[in-house]
Amino acid sequence: MAGREETSGQARWAEELLGRLRPAGDDLDGVVGWLADAVDATVSLRDGAGEPLAGAPAELDEALVRDLATGRIAAAAYQDGGRHLRLVRVDSGGPGPAAVLAVARTAPFDRPAAGIVTNTAQVMALLLAARASAEAGYRLERATADLRLAILQLLMVEEIVSARRVAAGFWPGLLDTDTASVYVVETEPAARDRLARECRDETREGALVVRCPAMDGHVIVVAPGESTGDELRTLVGRHPGTLLGGSVRQSLVRTATAYTQAVSALAVARIRPGRAAVYAERTRPELLMDHASLHAWAAHVLRPLDSLPHHTRAELLATTRLGLGFTAVSAAKVLGVSRNTVRARMDRVESLLGTDFDDLTVRATVHVALNAEAGSAVHPGEERPGTDRVRLTDLLAGTALRTWAEELLARLDRDSRDLRRTLRTWIAVGANAERTARELGLHPQTVRDHIRSAEPAVERRLLDGGADLYEIVLAFLAAGELDRPALRGTTRDDPDSPVHG
Repeated sequence: MAGREETSGQARWAEELLGRLRPAGDDLDGVVGWLADAVDATVSLRDGAGEPLAGAPAELDEALVRDLATGRIAAAAYQDGGRHLRLVRVDSGGPGPAAVLAVARTAPFDRPAAGIVTNTAQVMALLLAARASAEAGYRLERATADLRLAILQLLMVEEIVSARRVAAGFWPGLLDTDTASVYVVETEPAARDRLARECRDETREGALVVRCPAMDGHVIVVAPGESTGDELRTLVGRHPGTLLGGSVRQSLVRTATAYTQAVSALAVARIRPGRAAVYAERTRPELLMDHASLHAWAAHVLRPLDSLPHHTRAELLATTRLGLGFTAVSAAKVLGVSRNTVRARMDRVESLLGTDFDDLTVRATVHVALNAEAGSAVHPGEERPGTDRVRLTDLLAGTALRTWAEELLARLDRDSRDLRRTLRTWIAVGANAERTARELGLHPQTVRDHIRSAEPAVERRLLDGGADLYEIVLAFLAAGELDRPALRGTTRDDPDSPVHG
């Protein structure tokens, strides 16, 4: 009869112990707590270096602990004053010393108690092995994530050859292309890691998927393949609240520009039923300018940088392009440098161009020049016929551009609050709500409300600055409602008079 009761008791604790190994079971602390209750003891678990893993600290025979950890013995039992102790080696199969389980109680260990301790040690070994495997997997995932980010950062500063070399060792053929699209998928920060994994699965590792270092809820996807956009739309369709913004297809050298376009497209995606938009779906002002004149003008504006070494020039321009599109902090995170480095590079470009980036009209026109230069087939320093004769006034005077500008700004006139005047004034004073309020006799919060109301009307983010706002600045310039900026090639007093030097 006693034997059946003992067998029944063993079956119960064995079932309870095995339950700790189920996916929804306890961690080490839970198993230690269960063991302490099962044998009415104090329980502790140390790793091979003697650091506590779970349970209460315990005074032990350190010589025995070392023998157990190094594998000289598998178990030990001894009495220390009023305590009966049982020590068991817990080997998870990894390199280095094993962990040690120590169980102390006032009563001697009978056979059932000793069996529970021995079997619990085996369960702990499995849990430790699972933990080690998970940690190794996490380290591997982090390493590959860091590698993907490093490749993206190389692309952002136009180090295409280096990016291809790094990618080739891990994702052969991924960047064996001259062009790619960039997509940004937006979700809640807590869901970002899961979404990144789904992006990799959906694209079958055929795209560079990077968790954005600047925006916690963004996943950046550099997509060489034509089908990636459809794959990501399918993914977004399965996740309510997720948004997708995409760029037009760009050369790899223009990855930074493509990224800026993808972020801009998110503003449109927010008001689209399918929660997805591509930058090409709206007219870009640069496309309405004469192509040859645009590139000639951009080459002239950026000529002061042509004397710099190629690597330095590319680094300065790529940093400035991102710095104009985002905050210095965000640009620094994307590029993997400090914000002071971003500001120093932009200050150098500002000095070389002899202009003032605090002026929004300057920022907008330099942004146009940078994007045009990135897409130009002419090498820096190479002369174009008629370069010095091309003026910003000429670029802005085209019928197509002026028509686009008037149609875009006319959307603001549908609101009775004169959003057009507020937005124009706000731009003229450097996007400063307080100064705008003083100019117009409004409250600063009213100014901000006007700007927010203008955003859905023109389908562009304005308060965040960047490429969307620059398009509106260009529209006001083309419509003749803002003073022309003082840039190389133009002066504020006489915009049609080229500046040489």
